Amino acid sequence: MTDLIDFEALPTHVPGKVLLASDGLGWRGVGLRAYHYEGQDVIVPAMKDFMLVGYRDGVTPMQRRFDGRWSRETLGPGAASLLTRAQQASWSWDAPIDVCHVYLSSALVAEVASEVLDCCVTDVALADVLRTDDEVMTHAMSMIAAEARAQAIGGALYVDSVARGLVVHLLRRYAEARTPERFEDGTLSAAQKARVLEFIEAHLGEALDLRCMAEALDLTPCRFARQFRRSFGKPPYAFVTARRLEKAREKLARSAEPIKAIAADCGFSDQAHLTRMFSAAFGETPAVFRRRAQ
Repeated sequence: MTDLIDFEALPTHVPGKVLLASDGLGWRGVGLRAYHYEGQDVIVPAMKDFMLVGYRDGVTPMQRRFDGRWSRETLGPGAASLLTRAQQASWSWDAPIDVCHVYLSSALVAEVASEVLDCCVTDVALADVLRTDDEVMTHAMSMIAAEARAQAIGGALYVDSVARGLVVHLLRRYAEARTPERFEDGTLSAAQKARVLEFIEAHLGEALDLRCMAEALDLTPCRFARQFRRSFGKPPYAFVTARRLEKAREKLARSAEPIKAIAADCGFSDQAHLTRMFSAAFGETPAVFRRRAQ
């Protein structure tokens, strides 16, 4: 389709006051805009990205026509709506509302879906959901919005981590993935395994994604994800996270480096990110582990 619009063009079709934006923050495959809207009747053209709408302030009856059908709900704080990409929709509401939009690119969603489903996903569609009271979704959207406000060090990496978890949640509850293409079974060769492990170690402190790891072996992302999982017993993203945590453990046990520096060196967005991941994996904080290990 050539007439899909970018999310930056949305105010042309849905007038509103921008309250917060991720513009210029260098996020990959993820965007955020928060708006204040007055009541209006609008048509949202087909968009390039998937759009999640979180309702922050104000309560209003909402009508939406999606693929020929009208849905009606009352929406307010804590609720969320989903709009799949490449789908025009009509929206109508009466009262002023503040909302937060999170936009997920088709490339990011397909990449995560391919890794999760262990096959080549060529297309994903979100279900028609005008209202869901989904705390996992709204919490992830709040975390992304908080990062847009803070603009802290490592923000792009942090948002990528949150967005990938959000995509997995969407795949479990709201999405349909099409997988017409299957790659042959197989594993990475010994030379490929050695090369990708060397690549991961050399770039552990950077933003490692499926595409760049696949390119290191001259493979497509889908084929790489499938063969990596068969070779190492876990998806690439999970493997990289585990390696980052293990490297952090080694540094905590053997050095006096500040925990903040260790977090950055191991590819975590900040010390708080390392602490959350470390505690979930090992049952104790980095500080407690360091006191016990040294």
